[in-house]
Amino acid sequence: MKEKDWYLKMIKWRETHIKESTFILMLAFVVGLLTSITALLLKSLIHLLHQMVEAFVSAGHSHYIYIVFPAIGIFLAAMFVRFIVRDDIGHGITKILYAISRRQGRIKTHNTYTSLIASSITIGMGGSVGAEAPIVLTGAAIGSNLGSFFKMNHKTLMILIGCGAAGAIAGIFKAPIAGLVFAIEVLMLDFTAASMMPMLVSAVTATVLTYLISGTEASFSFLSEGAFRLENVHWVLLLGVCCGFASLYIIRGMNIIEGWCKKIESPWWRMLLGATVLGALIFVLPPLYGEGYDAIESLINNNPQSIAHNSFFEAYSHRFWVLMLYFLLIIFFKVFASAMTNGAGGVGGVFAPSLFMGAFVGYTVASLLNHFGIADVSAGNFALMGMAGVMSGVMHAPLTGIFLIAELTGGYSFFLPLMIVAVASFLTIILFEKHSIYSMRLAQKGQLLTHHKDKAVLTLMRVENVIETDFDTVDQDMTLGDLVKVISKAHRNVFPVVDKDGIFLGLVYLDDIRNIMFRQELYQRFKVRRLMIS
Repeated sequence: MKEKDWYLKMIKWRETHIKESTFILMLAFVVGLLTSITALLLKSLIHLLHQMVEAFVSAGHSHYIYIVFPAIGIFLAAMFVRFIVRDDIGHGITKILYAISRRQGRIKTHNTYTSLIASSITIGMGGSVGAEAPIVLTGAAIGSNLGSFFKMNHKTLMILIGCGAAGAIAGIFKAPIAGLVFAIEVLMLDFTAASMMPMLVSAVTATVLTYLISGTEASFSFLSEGAFRLENVHWVLLLGVCCGFASLYIIRGMNIIEGWCKKIESPWWRMLLGATVLGALIFVLPPLYGEGYDAIESLINNNPQSIAHNSFFEAYSHRFWVLMLYFLLIIFFKVFASAMTNGAGGVGGVFAPSLFMGAFVGYTVASLLNHFGIADVSAGNFALMGMAGVMSGVMHAPLTGIFLIAELTGGYSFFLPLMIVAVASFLTIILFEKHSIYSMRLAQKGQLLTHHKDKAVLTLMRVENVIETDFDTVDQDMTLGDLVKVISKAHRNVFPVVDKDGIFLGLVYLDDIRNIMFRQELYQRFKVRRLMIS
């Protein structure tokens, strides 16, 4: 009781002495710090597990042992979720959208750490997914629970969820602008000065702390191969269209394959199937192991042969068509690897797979154009633009794709081609798919909250909270006299008519019978069935 009194006094003191707007900025700062720390912790755990795997291989074991570790990671993550968490923590950003539209912005407390643990095991052991969605869910959960602790209202909880998401993206990628745009564009939070400033504070705080701990260099080292030439604009548009179709393949493919996995009732068979397929794919196509950021860096720096290292294609990687076939196989089967990782019980997102696919699509398109003498374009630059294009299409978020790639690589001189590719990709995919990979499931259930105000109000409205039940019902065989007795004790002017089984038949409105209700000679002549409107 004393603890509760202390807590209530603290809440009261805060409300009395600290302005609401000031306190929200303070919370945004704290959320930025915490999300940056969790992002760094997640990256460190993944790196540590990667080092442990590499040390095991370096001790004399065959490189083919790499195909076993993803299965171990999936098994450990699935056991953690099944027996310790006992809740579904997959599809993190979809979970945030659901909390916004159906849970008044309240995210379960365990999401502040469970996604971090499960995803670090999955990805650290080689699962073919990304760490970004889990860390965004973790950041949003930190914001939501911190706001709930201080008894903040629904609107403020939404802002703090945005702060957590913005801080997570900013912290893991050193990309504050992309973090802010992501929260507005992907989570579909309202863009107002009141909401933007706290999210900006959180994003900047997370980025600065990440800079202090891990340095100020960009996440990817990128050597520009010349400025964008306007005569190549049509090829950049072509790349955007290709990225749009690649995005469509990712969205449809991931949903179909994960749907197949869900149809397997036994979680043990599901894990076995997913681990086997993933292991086989990594055995043939080693770049599918893990997040794939090493492969991305090789492509944007125009070093494609290194990607074929330790594969069946290594001896022939100097041959153009062999390398192109290798890249096309990677593009096609990356969706299978990512979907099987999640479908089998692993935890991860599609952020990294989208960047991975985009880099390969961009590099392949440029290589083909150059090989046939159709154009003279930089394959490394096209890989960079492809990352923005596929991300824009998969997430239906062109601004996020543009700013994230620019901040990830330091390639700010490529804003114009990044914009062209991102917009072309987005315009291509919306012809076939109206919703992003995150919002598709909720939209199908009518649970998606959007920027459309009227639709948002209807989405947030729950029928059980709106419907009125305090009515006096009347039987259809009651006389007017009996009805008048009911009316004399009622406080409503509408009376539902039901039969003996309680089935609704119609309504009697007080205004409709007002002219006869005081004529006693009619009390036995009229029955309710004659007075009701059906």
